[in-house]
Amino acid sequence: MKAIVQDVYGGPDVLELRDVPVPVPADDEVLVRVRASSVNAADWHLMRGKPYFMRLVGFGIRTPTVQVRGIDVAGVVEAVGSKVSTLRPGDEVYGHGDIKQGTFSELAAVKETNLSPKPATLSFEEAGAVPLAALTALQGVRDSGGVKAGHRVLINGASGGVGTFAVQIAKALGAEVTAVCSTRNVELVRSLGADHVVDYTRDDFTRAGERYDVVFDLVANRSLTALRRALAPRSTLVLSGGGGGRFLGPMPLIVRAVLVNLVVGQRLTSLSESVNPADLAYLADLIEKGEVRPVIDRSYPLAETAAAIRQLEDEHARGKIVITL
Repeated sequence: MKAIVQDVYGGPDVLELRDVPVPVPADDEVLVRVRASSVNAADWHLMRGKPYFMRLVGFGIRTPTVQVRGIDVAGVVEAVGSKVSTLRPGDEVYGHGDIKQGTFSELAAVKETNLSPKPATLSFEEAGAVPLAALTALQGVRDSGGVKAGHRVLINGASGGVGTFAVQIAKALGAEVTAVCSTRNVELVRSLGADHVVDYTRDDFTRAGERYDVVFDLVANRSLTALRRALAPRSTLVLSGGGGGRFLGPMPLIVRAVLVNLVVGQRLTSLSESVNPADLAYLADLIEKGEVRPVIDRSYPLAETAAAIRQLEDEHARGKIVITL
């Protein structure tokens, strides 16, 4: 089968379309004929091996131990393992592949528990844009943030892959949403339901005097002190991903939040996304009700995956960049 493979760390040019063996699904896995995937920040972090601490936690110090990129998957079940009970060949599914196997490929072995029936209202291309970003948004807003009806919620990085889902999910939960984005994305986030928009090229939300019940930070471009200025006294800051240094990424900010959390009334927490079929089904329900929709910036064929990741790195995509097969 064809797959996007890398042998060394580096920029998008290290990615090659090559023939690789078809994966054999384990007893609890299914073999999916991939119809679409999408690019996430994790893909280019792993491609470049940055921040460097990632290389120390099982991804290879000098060269990548995981050669095929890709996490999201939407496609058709081709075969099932002996212990799989909820899926069968021919089922249309979407979900979260194994980061150590990759889904930028014609076929992917995926755990049964990482998949759910594809929302009927979505094409494969649209479904491929959902899993990782939407799960991160859902778990950040609903679970870590504890967002309820009437809460005032600010989302920093509202026009990106996770942010576009976070705006919609917060609105579906009944929150009053303030979205932070650049000038070119103001109308996009408004179209997703944002009640208020802060153009960060003109205004600094941390100095505007507004206070929020939940701040969901996806960018890591503000200090912890600055972020706390935007929080009400008994409110929650959720940190998820973003930039930071090339050695530790956002980890210093997260560590500071953990320590400060011990001595302040505000709740400061970080998010580590996890996949489960219940949350995939929850998202499918929101999608089928029309409360959430994926925003797709552009689609690329599998052979042009390097160009897709280059766009994500260089141009701050509006919503998701999709890979189609």
